[in-house]
Amino acid sequence: MCRWLAYSGTPIRLEELLVKRDRSLIDQSLHSRLGATTTNGDGFGVGWYDDGGAPRLYRSTHPAWNDRNLRELAAGVSSHLFFAHIRASTGTAIQETNTHPFRHLNWLWMHNGLIREFPRVRRELVLAIDDSLFTSIEGTTDSETMFYLALTCGLETDPVGAVGRMVALVEDAGHAAGVEHPIQMTVATTDGRCVWAFRYSSEGDSRSLYFSTRMDALKAMYPESQELAALGDETRVVVSEPLGDLVGAWNEVPESHVAIVQTGGDELRPFTPRG
Repeated sequence: MCRWLAYSGTPIRLEELLVKRDRSLIDQSLHSRLGATTTNGDGFGVGWYDDGGAPRLYRSTHPAWNDRNLRELAAGVSSHLFFAHIRASTGTAIQETNTHPFRHLNWLWMHNGLIREFPRVRRELVLAIDDSLFTSIEGTTDSETMFYLALTCGLETDPVGAVGRMVALVEDAGHAAGVEHPIQMTVATTDGRCVWAFRYSSEGDSRSLYFSTRMDALKAMYPESQELAALGDETRVVVSEPLGDLVGAWNEVPESHVAIVQTGGDELRPFTPRG
């Protein structure tokens, strides 16, 4: 499976989380501790917002640990909101168009998990995507199909409800095809302002997902930390697995929940299919 992170807050260079942490995302591409696979070497992608417009993308089929261009980019780009993803393919081709995050207009989407028996249900799910969105699909992954199904279901106006309806479509198609547990997912999506991070699986045993402790609370715990002092109180990180061992810094997203990172107060609420 894959590993990913979503950052929102005070602008920082991408390398601060992709390279410089003890358990940075690049380190996790070789030494994941909580993933289904230790090595995630089937590509890397990062999407970031810089000027209020559509997000920028860098995606590569190279393993993250062996991508010199990624390190150069991460050292030179700063952003207040960015996604990063290391891929371990569940069966679809290793190609740039299958690398996360996926983009549509101002939206980004990335996923860790799978639609089980995807080839058996792919046709039904793809045909459920709105005609106006169909030609935007570039790759062959279940993850991108989930994204465009969520957009079809109203992601741009009701993200939590839309993802719930998308999951219901996947589960209905899977059950009709005789798949016991059709979907396994931790998903992050953003419109450039808020971040929604979902943890859900049909069997109730989802992949790991964590969110960082409120920055004001962390500053109170570590008043001597200049690094924390430089970050605004709205700063938050959501990750597949923690980026280090700082005591009190990481909290697990509960099973079947959605975390919403937004200005003025984050939310953590139960999540169920059908919205």
